[in-house]
Amino acid sequence: MGKLTYDSNLAADFDDRVLAHIQVVIGAKLRRGESFYFTWRDDPQAGDGHSTIWLHPSIPLAYKYFGSRSPTLNREWIEALMATANSATGLQIVQEPRSATAQSTTAKEEP
Repeated sequence: MGKLTYDSNLAADFDDRVLAHIQVVIGAKLRRGESFYFTWRDDPQAGDGHSTIWLHPSIPLAYKYFGSRSPTLNREWIEALMATANSATGLQIVQEPRSATAQSTTAKEEP
């Protein structure tokens, strides 16, 4: 389970695999100087709602991974996430597409 820390005062937990993919998308958008929303569903223990943050190049972000290996990236998933990030509603986590090139990381990732 990884952690995204936003502006040093908001931390959100994500699976390392999800976090690696959203890091690529967020990094690409911020490198281009693009600001956008990022919305995710909260853990049921936190009220089962959703959270939204405004991402801007001047707001500090930190990514903390707890697994010992970097997850394999799925290009199709990055493209699907980028499509949401480029929409009016902003980045939202969508289900990973299954493809011939996507590899299962269940056995490859270690906590």
